[in-house]
Amino acid sequence: MSRVTRGFKARRRRNKVLKMARGYVGGRHRLYRTATEAVDRALAYAYRDRKVRKRDFRRLWIARINAAARLNGMSYSRLIGGLKKSDIELDRKILSNMAIMDPSAFSQVAKAAS
Repeated sequence: MSRVTRGFKARRRRNKVLKMARGYVGGRHRLYRTATEAVDRALAYAYRDRKVRKRDFRRLWIARINAAARLNGMSYSRLIGGLKKSDIELDRKILSNMAIMDPSAFSQVAKAAS
């Protein structure tokens, strides 16, 4: 009985995995079985961290808004509550950029929220 190597399709599938594992250290970029495990794990982390990135940015924006709000004599929660009451619909990303790039405009928004 001769050995079956599965031919062209299998080689193409293996090469796809090895191409994705390019840059990994040791056998993880060279050996198919190890590379498959590494690539599967990397893809799972990438999927998870696309969601985590959104959380992290929101936390950063809130920290920046809080710091700018305290410079204007109010807390973050009072600022956001005041913005909601006065129907000012600015999201946290915009408020964060405003706090960094244009502090005078942010202080006007904070006055409108108080």
